Amino acid sequence: MTERRAPVQAGLLELLAWFSPAMPTGAFSYSHGLEWAVEAGLVRDPPSLHGYVQAVLRQGSGRSDAIFLGVAYRAIAGDFEERSLEEVIALGAAMHGTRELALESAAQGRALLTTLRQAWPAPQLDELEGLCRRLGVEPRHACVAGVAAAAHDVPLRGAIIAFLHSLAANLISAGIRLIPLGQTDGQRLMATLAPALSEVADQALSGSLDDLGAATPVVDWCSMRHETQYTRLFRS
Repeated sequence: MTERRAPVQAGLLELLAWFSPAMPTGAFSYSHGLEWAVEAGLVRDPPSLHGYVQAVLRQGSGRSDAIFLGVAYRAIAGDFEERSLEEVIALGAAMHGTRELALESAAQGRALLTTLRQAWPAPQLDELEGLCRRLGVEPRHACVAGVAAAAHDVPLRGAIIAFLHSLAANLISAGIRLIPLGQTDGQRLMATLAPALSEVADQALSGSLDDLGAATPVVDWCSMRHETQYTRLFRS
């Protein structure tokens, strides 16, 4: 008797690969200012770590990255005529609160683009590479993810959710090592962040570059203080 297998959800395998810890983007080496927040006693337990990560998702670069991902996706898909991919890439490269946050996004974006062009090639990714060279910028991590998702017909909402989940998981992993916390604490935190991931993704689906903005001054301050932190495990 032949076994019947349910079809894999569209784009699921791609998203699992692109945002897996096995994807060599170096995400584990960044803490998004969290290392200084722990040093300063601002983050010291599961509730405070939850507050930090949720602020990044809802009011910080998580929300901005979700919008950039969606706009880049639509620019490639051809149903967002108001903005060109060139404008999206230029603004994405410039819009960072601190030097280290810019490094965090640009380094991961470059690593993701390089790997995708080798393992998941598409003409749109080559176009993105040429555009970045012409502009003299490194691509924002979220913009690369948006272009890749559109190029491989990955559903947009799923791509945004996967990107945000990866961001949250990386911050929680950093918190587990820095505070430190147990692995079960980390999983509880991921479960409680599910509503935030969904809500930010829904906002980004209808968002445009005009909706960009952040309200996380403490995160930016922690990132700036991290630049001169005496002992550091992370690059941001």
